[in-house]
Amino acid sequence: MNNPYKQGVRYGACAVALAFASINSAAAAEPFPSRPIRVVVNTAPGGLTDVTTRLVAQKMGEHLKQTVVVENRAGGDGLIGIRSVKTAPPDGYTILATAGTIAIQPAIKDDAGYDVAKDFSGIGLIGRSPFLMVVAGDSNDKSMAQLLARAKTNPNKLSYASAGVGTAPHLAAAQFFQQAGVQLLHVPYKGNGPAMADVMSGRVDLILEAYGSSSAKVKAGQLRALGVTSSSRFASLPDVPTFAEQGAPNYSYYTWLCLVAPAGTPKDAIDRLSESLRASLASPEIEARFREDGLETNVMSPTQFNTYLVDEVAKAKAMVGSLGLAK
Repeated sequence: MNNPYKQGVRYGACAVALAFASINSAAAAEPFPSRPIRVVVNTAPGGLTDVTTRLVAQKMGEHLKQTVVVENRAGGDGLIGIRSVKTAPPDGYTILATAGTIAIQPAIKDDAGYDVAKDFSGIGLIGRSPFLMVVAGDSNDKSMAQLLARAKTNPNKLSYASAGVGTAPHLAAAQFFQQAGVQLLHVPYKGNGPAMADVMSGRVDLILEAYGSSSAKVKAGQLRALGVTSSSRFASLPDVPTFAEQGAPNYSYYTWLCLVAPAGTPKDAIDRLSESLRASLASPEIEARFREDGLETNVMSPTQFNTYLVDEVAKAKAMVGSLGLAK
């Protein structure tokens, strides 16, 4: 004989299970994104990565019809921000904006704490930019030749700042100084932004800073540009020669910026973020600003960008090995 009480309990349990299944099914079917997205920038405010990410994030938010919040997590030569995103939930709601630093650090440090190919999924390339070598506006060095001459007669007396050990500005500078046959003291900061005040005051002799985040100070006389790392001179700074013209034949260096997500992020989320990034880069406002800041875009699918990341890691290992910078 059926027990009405037990039968009621069974029906109740089934109802609860069906309710939970319906909730989970609805959540799974909810289109991405359904809540704000956080973009972690692994440098301090004021540098190229920070400034560019904020411009792109605003446009991505408009395209996704969702709030996109930018959060700076600087320190540890860029590793604090990178590692924080590596361990974030792989749901597409926490992503990383970084420069080529993400490919360089595993080559520099044995304890970088991540593997680019295993721990991240590429969203896409934002763009690339050359560096300007800049000194204080009132520096005695009026040219690269003067600076290199001083460096040759005073090994490790002149200093250069960077966004941290193993960051793109550090690697670009180290490569050039090796080719030029000079030795300078490296002074790492938590980002290029905080280092600029010390360069402008003369406490540090120079820094390699992206064109977009330094050209305004150059034009205002706060900084003096001694060279540009691009393969040819910039039209807006025609009197600034390339590094290749000044002691390092065939030298050129471009820093690149990108968006990545934690490994395991659903493909639909990656695809939506990638689509939003492409749409943002194609907007007239971003195109005009990038031209002004000397940024070049190169649109890639997530699959293409993942291949690009692997290639950049291999290039960084070869360069770091040749420079003797590994720790």
